[in-house]
Amino acid sequence: MSSPSDSVFPFKLPAMGCGTWAWGNRLLWNYTESMDQDLNAVFDHCVSQGVTLFDTGDSYGTGKLSGQSEKLLGRFKASYQGPNQDNICLATKLAPYPWRLTRQSMVAAGQASSQRLGGLDLVQMHWSTANYFPLQEGPLLDGLAQLCKQKIAKGVGLSNYGPKRLRWAYSRLSDRGIKIHTLQVQYSLLSTYPVTQLGLKEVCDELDIQLIAYSPLALGLLTGKYSQKSALPKGLRKFAFGKILSGVQPLLACLKAVAAEKDKTMAQIAINWCICKGTLPIPGAKTLQQAQQNTAALGWHLSEAEVTELDKASAACTQQTTQNPFQTR
Repeated sequence: MSSPSDSVFPFKLPAMGCGTWAWGNRLLWNYTESMDQDLNAVFDHCVSQGVTLFDTGDSYGTGKLSGQSEKLLGRFKASYQGPNQDNICLATKLAPYPWRLTRQSMVAAGQASSQRLGGLDLVQMHWSTANYFPLQEGPLLDGLAQLCKQKIAKGVGLSNYGPKRLRWAYSRLSDRGIKIHTLQVQYSLLSTYPVTQLGLKEVCDELDIQLIAYSPLALGLLTGKYSQKSALPKGLRKFAFGKILSGVQPLLACLKAVAAEKDKTMAQIAINWCICKGTLPIPGAKTLQQAQQNTAALGWHLSEAEVTELDKASAACTQQTTQNPFQTR
């Protein structure tokens, strides 16, 4: 069971981070500004418990809420005083929008994010354009490199890259004297494709890249709250969960059994499984209670037998969550 090594990173990486997609997103997560006090409590609790990596994106929040997640993180970091204050790591993903075509456009985006965040630790490419416009990608990666060389960001990461495209990006950035520190992909007991079918973990280990698992709770499906169709959440998640719910019941039953044996919640088992797989999970939280549930997944490990049992239950699922369409091979 591996964990991030502090020595090779320009910032301290914890065993688990916090994803902030919901902090500004109305369409999927029903965000309103009345939630800000609760989100501040989430931030404070996470940092106090050593969960010091916060992952966001410049696309998290649109219209009047453009950059809202970054703005909130900047505000919360500025006001926080307490344990692990010096270890806070703010990471953002810059979207390769169609109008971002040059190195300078990426530099400008990073500068804007840094201003909203009050400083930028890890800058990441939100997704690869290899599936639809591969020529766009090189200049944007060069922009990430320039952000580091200008000391606007401390390190570079990628998101939604598979092994082949990762090696290409690694070579391009290495030629410019820049190391890729992290790669995040959709990974959970209901989304094992990048690791089991693409072999991504082995490539990351070879290149000394920390693999980050986003959506480790499969948008909440692995919490056990939505095991029956009558309990499904509103909106887009209701449609997505309704399509796959019947095919994941054996996994949910296995999670429930392991959770009962360990005196943990299903969500804590799902998060800890990601940690045991050598990834750094970044579950989201909108309330202090959810944050407390997440951080209770730290400080212990599933046994090898329990991991194997969960692996088998995952493999037996007739349905898995839909892969991000930008995920490359």
